[in-house]
Formats: sequence, C-alpha cells, structure tokens
Amino acid sequence: MTDIHDRPPAESPADPGTNRTAFVPDALASASSAQRACTAPQLRRFIKSRPYVPLHELRRRFELGGETDDMSSLETDRGLAYVGLPARESELLQDLVRQGEVGLELSLDPPVPVVVGVFPMRPVPRP
Repeated sequence: MTDIHDRPPAESPADPGTNRTAFVPDALASASSAQRACTAPQLRRFIKSRPYVPLHELRRRFELGGETDDMSSLETDRGLAYVGLPARESELLQDLVRQGEVGLELSLDPPVPVVVGVFPMRPVPRP
C-alpha cells in the first residue's frame, strides 16, 4: 500500500507540457458554430429519415449550442408554441411546419404548449 506522500509530485498545471486543453477565443468559437449551423434541407432530411425525432436528438445531431434552458417561440395553426432550440433553428422548423413538411408533438402537461418532438408528414395520395 502506498502512502500519498510516497508518490512523485504531479506536474504543476502551469507547466505547458501538462496543459493539453486548447484555448479557443470566443470569436473563433462562434465562427465555427456558425459554420456547423444546419440548413432547412438538412433539418428536413434528418426529420424525414426517422418516424419520430425527440427535440434533444435534433440538438445533439446538429450540435446546436446555447444554454440548456433556451426557448424560442413558433407560430402554429393552434397558436403559439415554444421549442428548446436557438432562434435561427426555430425559424427553420417553423418554415417546415408551415410548408407541411413536418409535424410537431406538443407537451400540453403545463398549460403552455411545448414542443417535445417532431415527425415527418406523409404526403396524402391524390386520386
């Protein structure tokens, strides 16, 4: 059994050889996140490739940053709904809903409709 005092001293965090964390300035971090931002076709293709997509899966798939409690509003045919996406992606999703490309699953447990998932809308066959 070794005593804590018998171990060799750890290298100090100030030593450049031990600090492996890369420093990314805020301007570069925001530029790289802007490059990774999803487009409406990417969003539509991803949603249509699955029968149901929980909202957290959209955030993870497109690496959507932001705070965990960020909420944006969507205008739906049933009124205002809230979605946990950044404003830009919320607008993209709203456009897809308006075009009839995707549907929204709303959680009505609180008195405010909150989007918890999305699903593809199948085109209706015409005779």
